[in-house]
Amino acid sequence: MFDSLSEKLDKALHVLKGHGQITEINVAETTKEVRRALLDADVNFKIAKEFTNRVKEKALGQNVLKTLQPGQLMVKIVKDELTELMGGDASGINLSGSPSVILMSGLQGSGKTTFSGKLANYLKKKKSKNPLLVACDVYRPAAIDQLHVVGDQIGVPVFSDRENQDPVSLAKAGVAHAKANGHNVVIIDTAGRLAVDEQMMTEIANIRDAVSPQETLFVVDSMTGQDAVNTAKAFNDVLDFDGVILTKLDGDTRGGAAISIKSVVNKPIKFIGTGEKMEAIDVFYPARMADRILGMGDVVSLVERAQEQFDEEEARKLQKKIAKNKFGFDDFLKQIQQIKKMGNMKDLMGMIPGAGKALKGLDIEDDAFKHVEAIIYSMTPEERSNPTTLNASRKKRIAKGSGRSIQEVNQLLKQFNQMSKMMKMMQGGGGKKMMQMMQNIR
Repeated sequence: MFDSLSEKLDKALHVLKGHGQITEINVAETTKEVRRALLDADVNFKIAKEFTNRVKEKALGQNVLKTLQPGQLMVKIVKDELTELMGGDASGINLSGSPSVILMSGLQGSGKTTFSGKLANYLKKKKSKNPLLVACDVYRPAAIDQLHVVGDQIGVPVFSDRENQDPVSLAKAGVAHAKANGHNVVIIDTAGRLAVDEQMMTEIANIRDAVSPQETLFVVDSMTGQDAVNTAKAFNDVLDFDGVILTKLDGDTRGGAAISIKSVVNKPIKFIGTGEKMEAIDVFYPARMADRILGMGDVVSLVERAQEQFDEEEARKLQKKIAKNKFGFDDFLKQIQQIKKMGNMKDLMGMIPGAGKALKGLDIEDDAFKHVEAIIYSMTPEERSNPTTLNASRKKRIAKGSGRSIQEVNQLLKQFNQMSKMMKMMQGGGGKKMMQMMQNIR
């Protein structure tokens, strides 16, 4: 995510590192490189120029704090300005209606139908809502089928009427169905449309007027960069939508849309799509995104994702097993599954401060655990429960069954044993001893 922009901004801000003070010359040199990085990220020239002018003004207007190097101060100024440019504070979703109606709009292929499902899943699991999906795309072949598949996947009902070809009456019927069946959120999936198609734009405006949604959201593919910003403006002129959804952000190395869309339409980015899975949806936090762009990671989001997957009952069972020295590969697999639910590895690594730079150039697979899982699944139930039974002939069979080498099997066993020992040590008050040892080393 934003790899190219992060790298260029890092180089731009490197200009001030090693300097004892901020001067007009080194600030001008830095801001010139920052502006170039933003333009390369497909940020509008006017926005990039105004941004760097504000950074320059603040950098020259401040005395360097004694505890900060000039480079660190410049990073802070750029981070604060980036946060402000992307919207400042996170913007919540309005769920005040009874039911709350959310209208999805956007271009063809922007990912509206998939994101409608992600949003329904998010509201069901994290906000304890009872959502209903309404299929109002009567033009695209199989659009209704796609929404039903998405609904089945997340356990959310879908309202559709294949005989009705009028999206306005479909939307009204969907809201009425929600009221009659106790649904407190209605998500209306509409057809993709071009801003230049006057008839289609009038149609979605009519849907909005008919159902009076609490939220009208504009869904856009972030990888289209400046085009996404221009389209958002055209849609906003007609719809006056409430917020933006940026999809496919995990594949966006530039970041132009995320950075400049707020200042163009003056509407907040509310959610982002970060992958294909139904769980790959995040609330957009401008400050956290600024941290990630500047290579500072996003520890808060990482911890939040970990907490979402934390199962207290499972943790208690695991503690007992570790205490009895019965931690096996089946337990190890459960831990892997929990990590996988948090998101793809590349995205997770980007949340760890400094990890992005350290892992630059490395090809981190989306499913980084597949080789480990293949080895474990090639073991018998007894071997998974009692790893000590794994002798040379068994290892050879496992390697052959998983399509991996003997060395990889041995390496996994070594890592598993080290992890088991550490977990055992942490259980028995060893964690406290370890902290004391580290303090003594300092």
